[in-house]
Amino acid sequence: MAKRLEIATVPHPVLHQQAREIRDINHQIVELAKNMVETMYAAPGIGLAAPQVNQSLRLITVDLSVGEKPDQLIILINPQIKEMEGEDIDEEGCLSVPEIHEKVKRPLRVLVSGYTLEGKERTIEAEGLSARVFCHEIDHLNGILFIDRLSPLKRSLIRKKLRKQRVS
Repeated sequence: MAKRLEIATVPHPVLHQQAREIRDINHQIVELAKNMVETMYAAPGIGLAAPQVNQSLRLITVDLSVGEKPDQLIILINPQIKEMEGEDIDEEGCLSVPEIHEKVKRPLRVLVSGYTLEGKERTIEAEGLSARVFCHEIDHLNGILFIDRLSPLKRSLIRKKLRKQRVS
């Protein structure tokens, strides 16, 4: 039975670390993935990276249907962006940066590769929102938050707002 995990929020240090590569897909990794899916759906969110649940590992879950269509769930181990194309600016939010939504520039299309829980290599061509989610989640694996992609002024204003949220 999968369980919900606590979502790490800024300024948690794990969110700014380079996540470790997964070398062995063992029972713990499979359990972590199941728990991440449960956590993502409960939030509700359309993507989650292991660092967001305080696990510095290169593992992401993505489901644009938020559990409505089980065949749309993607779990990728050690994902990498192989190709990027185009440009798209749209609003993003993040479970680890509550109540903040800002426009972020991302590629329009990406080619992502990684491994399934069964250890099979998988390549995914993603476009639009799907490409945005893969970029956002893979950024988490590299210690980058979407607010890090904003202008210094916007980042500064958001940090002040986040500090106020934590104090109140």
